[in-house]
Amino acid sequence: MLLTYTLYVREASMSSPEQVVREFCAGVSTRDPEVLRPLLAPNVVYQNVGVDKSEGVDATLAHLGGQWQTFGDCYEYELVNLASSGHVVLTERIDRVGAGGGAPIAPIPVMGRFEVEDGRITKWIDYFDMALAGKMMGGEDVKDVIPS
Repeated sequence: MLLTYTLYVREASMSSPEQVVREFCAGVSTRDPEVLRPLLAPNVVYQNVGVDKSEGVDATLAHLGGQWQTFGDCYEYELVNLASSGHVVLTERIDRVGAGGGAPIAPIPVMGRFEVEDGRITKWIDYFDMALAGKMMGGEDVKDVIPS
């Protein structure tokens, strides 16, 4: 039996900031840190506003790993809108997360700001309503207070 392997080498410098962020958002749903690692600068800064920031690629991937573990049933990013200007990319997303054990999957509206240099994300800041996220995770009906 002959196995053929194809080595995929990402050309970071060839990707636009928008392409990098699209690839990153799609990659988050894989829950594989090695899919995301080449998209993050070694000195990346990541922060959910209201939560301590992570500095460096390993700390950022560890933070995401904790989120993936917390939300064991579901962790997906859906891009709704994306805008870019130079090296800054803004995303409007629906982040679907579910903790498991019959807890509902919460579609949380999130705004993200990414800075991309040389084909890698150097800064990532997410803005969302933590109180709303808590209500959703608790199973409250919030359909009248979120955008459709």
